[in-house]
Amino acid sequence: MAEEQGRKWDRCMADTVVKAATGLGVGVVFSVLLFKRRTWPVAFGSGLGLGMGFANCQHDLRSPYLIHGHMAKDQQ
Repeated sequence: MAEEQGRKWDRCMADTVVKAATGLGVGVVFSVLLFKRRTWPVAFGSGLGLGMGFANCQHDLRSPYLIHGHMAKDQQ
C-alpha cells in the first residue's frame, strides 16, 4: 500500500513539474511574440500548468481503489 502511494506521489510531482514547465515555456513564447514582453502571459501559463497538475494529483490521490485503470477489491 505504501509503495503504491509513493508511486502516486512520484507521478504527481513529475506530472506537475512537466505541466508547469510547459506552461512557462508557452507563456514565454506568447510574451515575446504577441504581448511585447509583458510578464502576465508567463505567470498565467505557469499558473495554468500548476493548476492542471494539482487537479490531476487530487484525482489520482482521491481514487485509492483504481490501480492503472483496473478496479481493485477492498481488502478488509
